[in-house]
Amino acid sequence: MTIEQERPKLRRSRRNRVVAGVCGGLAEFFSISAFWFRLAFLIALIPGGIPGIGSYLIAWIVIPKSHE
Repeated sequence: MTIEQERPKLRRSRRNRVVAGVCGGLAEFFSISAFWFRLAFLIALIPGGIPGIGSYLIAWIVIPKSHE
């Protein structure tokens, strides 16, 4: 018999945020440090900014705000 842990819902973080809480929310959902998501978005900015900014803006629009 296994006990399944309930995964948190994907929400933008209100506690772990720099701009909109996207990276903090992703970090809470995947149970890893927000540093890695912030680094990934920064690396995505290198080829001209559009992939990094675009993906962040899409995530900002799509991921709902946390109610906590």
